[in-house]
Amino acid sequence: MSVPVHDQILIGGSWVPAARGTYDVINPATGGVAGRAPQCSAGQACEAATAAREAFENGPWPRMTGNERGRLLRNAAAEFRRRMDGLVDITVAETGALRPIAKQLQVGEVAVRLERYADLASTPDVEGLPPISRPGVAGATASLASGMVIREPVGVVACISPYNFPMTNCAGKIGPALAVGNTVVIKPPPQDPLGMTELVRIVASELPPGVVNFVCGSTPDIGEALTTSSDVDMVSFTGSSAVGTIIEQAAARTMKRTLQELGGKSANVVFADCDQASALRSSLGVFGFHSGQICIAPTRLLVEESIYDDFTAKLATAASSMRIGDPNDEGVVVGPVISQAQLERIEGYVRKGIEEGATLACGGKRPEHPKAGFYFEPTLFTNATNDMAIAREEIFGPVIAAIPFRDEDEAVRLANDSDFGLYGYVWSGDVVRALRVARAMRTGTVQINGSPPNPDAPFGGYKRSGHGRDGGRFALDAYSELKYVGWAT
Repeated sequence: MSVPVHDQILIGGSWVPAARGTYDVINPATGGVAGRAPQCSAGQACEAATAAREAFENGPWPRMTGNERGRLLRNAAAEFRRRMDGLVDITVAETGALRPIAKQLQVGEVAVRLERYADLASTPDVEGLPPISRPGVAGATASLASGMVIREPVGVVACISPYNFPMTNCAGKIGPALAVGNTVVIKPPPQDPLGMTELVRIVASELPPGVVNFVCGSTPDIGEALTTSSDVDMVSFTGSSAVGTIIEQAAARTMKRTLQELGGKSANVVFADCDQASALRSSLGVFGFHSGQICIAPTRLLVEESIYDDFTAKLATAASSMRIGDPNDEGVVVGPVISQAQLERIEGYVRKGIEEGATLACGGKRPEHPKAGFYFEPTLFTNATNDMAIAREEIFGPVIAAIPFRDEDEAVRLANDSDFGLYGYVWSGDVVRALRVARAMRTGTVQINGSPPNPDAPFGGYKRSGHGRDGGRFALDAYSELKYVGWAT
């Protein structure tokens, strides 16, 4: 079976050969080659930033009305919808996502996000402020002033996406960035850039030249070139806290704005009075939803002491029966993790958990089948404590650390005793208590009793989970500058 080969990047409206040829993209399910991706140079990344700068300074895109930009973004979304069925196979092959997830959330969500920001592009960019009066000083006459706040694009935005949901995440960055008039340079994750290459081809074909630029490669100098380029005004990054720290330091040298959605170690607080069956299903989602490779995954399970033993025993039994296998196979619940390196990282954390004294209730190893690919069993640690590495560090795999708590105060203390603060979950039959706990948690989002995510809500983290908020109309502000213009009346 032939594999797709992409050997070009997009600079200033032209697709040009990558300076360093191509590199292999590995299929996590088989360990074989899913395709070949362009390997550009740091110099080409700088050229892409310069092209984006030229398009911003002298091109039509920032000078269009929001309605005009929205119309072109809507065209891009419509073209993507027409072609997205052909992207599901390559998405499964390069990300390892289960086919239903690849179809709905990896590929299908792209058009939804582009359409959302096509609509939001028409949001008024001018807001009048009430007139103010000031008394005269030292004999001067009193003055009356009016003014307005204008939302303007930041400029050139470098959009750097993660490997777990590359296309969806990219659409969530370029959607609002383009809606308010920025130009962009897109850098996909090295592990799975093939679908993003097609996404860029579709979107760029509907917009003026230079508005969308695309660089790709497996070496860190490409991202470094973008974060240090004087042509880039903002870096929007989703990924690990370690890489986010490096980006923050590099961006500070030229005072770039950064929007960072980083790691998580989300607390899942389960009170004894909750609907335990629903809470159990939520916990199992860590294993089945992209094999735990989700920044918002509830990997720190805090359970009230009175139900701790029973709840974790049921969780271990259910996890042990989850079917592991090729993400294309019907009935498979747990697919592979992204790479051999990530598989070995997970194994290292399991060893740490055992060494630190936690009890391995289930999993903890590679399954016997499939033989090829990067699979790991759903893994639950009980008798864990909040100071263990498995409870404090983001593993990004199908591993849960379960910790008991005595009462509400201890639950809040344990939930907040973390370097991260991206997401949280609360399960309780007492909605007033659940809301009280949610407000006390130092985290960007809290879901109570399995409430679904809201696409119009702000999204982002506290502490080492990053800073800034995107999502819905809040993303327009994230990719904008606010200017005040006042005048005497």
